[in-house]
Amino acid sequence: MADIEQVLGDLNKDSFVSLLTNLIGESKYVQNNPPELIPEEDRVVKHVLNSLLPYSTTTGGGPLIVNHVSYFPQRGNLIVEYPGTEQGKILSFVGMHMDVVTANPNDWEFDPFSLSIDGEKLRGRGTTDCLGHVALVTELMKKLGETKPKLKSTVVAVFIANEENSAITGVGVDALVKDGLLNKLKGGPLYWIDTADKQPCIGTGGMIPWKLHVTGKLFHSGLPHKAINPLELGMEALKEIQSRFYRDFPPHKEEQVYGFATPSTMKPTQWSYPGGGINQIPAECTISGDVRLTPFYSVEDVMRKLQKHVDDINENIEKLGTRGPVSKYVLPEENLRGSLAVTFDEASSGVACNLKSRGFEVLCKATEKIVGHVKPYSITGTLPLIRELKDEGFDVQTAGYGLMATYHAKNEYCLLSDMCQGYQIFTSIISQLEN
Repeated sequence: MADIEQVLGDLNKDSFVSLLTNLIGESKYVQNNPPELIPEEDRVVKHVLNSLLPYSTTTGGGPLIVNHVSYFPQRGNLIVEYPGTEQGKILSFVGMHMDVVTANPNDWEFDPFSLSIDGEKLRGRGTTDCLGHVALVTELMKKLGETKPKLKSTVVAVFIANEENSAITGVGVDALVKDGLLNKLKGGPLYWIDTADKQPCIGTGGMIPWKLHVTGKLFHSGLPHKAINPLELGMEALKEIQSRFYRDFPPHKEEQVYGFATPSTMKPTQWSYPGGGINQIPAECTISGDVRLTPFYSVEDVMRKLQKHVDDINENIEKLGTRGPVSKYVLPEENLRGSLAVTFDEASSGVACNLKSRGFEVLCKATEKIVGHVKPYSITGTLPLIRELKDEGFDVQTAGYGLMATYHAKNEYCLLSDMCQGYQIFTSIISQLEN
């Protein structure tokens, strides 16, 4: 139905940029890094409501049904509906989160907390990842409210709180699902708008944060034969654990089907120890890192096997490789053994989208039509909430119209032309689903 696309037209650039200016102006106050920085998403909600309430049933100015749902003060979610004519026929855009990752102005070439424009570049924290999508979907819902096209499908937009630190539960979409407020969205495709580069993102990774605590024996570095060096023990043990991990979880055949950039990986990212002199072998250290797991493996299985490998190394620590002629992990005369302990922070599973669903078919056709080609991709970055949505029975597909090159990065920006194409993709999806 090309007439729907004609009615909805192109993205109103002036209105979009004006709204985005207001949203980026709030980005300093919606940084998510607890306990130091707790976002106040209602600052963003206020601007979205200013755009949409004139076309809502709340004011009598239009058909939009607006529901502001909060579980914590100043941390609201916003559900906006444009009613269709057929019961149970739903199209939803979800995942436009109203919090941002932190930004240090001293590291940026421009102010991260105000929108600046450099040609096609719209610059500021949140432009490419989240607040840009909040503005984009707001403009879509505003245009529906203005033009009032007759649609079979009810179009729903869900602007959420707390995506950037989803380990904190009960704030955003997880609470909305628990309350049953999103149950109706199972009646059609759910597009999670939170990725980048204008192509369908069909797979994401799971994440398992881990810590490997290593206990040795403190001693003077001039007498290393009297010490158990936890740094050496940690290096050798981690090498062995990684080797076993890659044997247990090799590249999976489905990763090629989904176009994953990498297979599952396990690697260290941090190292800490209590401190001390350069001439002192410390008593302990902690190596931290993560597992990024493609969705074809089980997070629980990985944690179980890693624990098993650590237990085995502890039992057979004499067999572990050492570093030099007096390096050792056992001191029999003192009845001391070095040891390892692994712990896990909250883990999340990845997702493989349904490539046979109507939602995926429509997204691909819209992308090819507007962008000129369609090339779905997958990454082992995490979108922790969408696996739960898929498991709940939603037809989850993911897309985004920022730039992966500036995603969560300093000097973040998006391109206005990309956002214009994103809007056209949305209107093409609506049009296709009317058939």
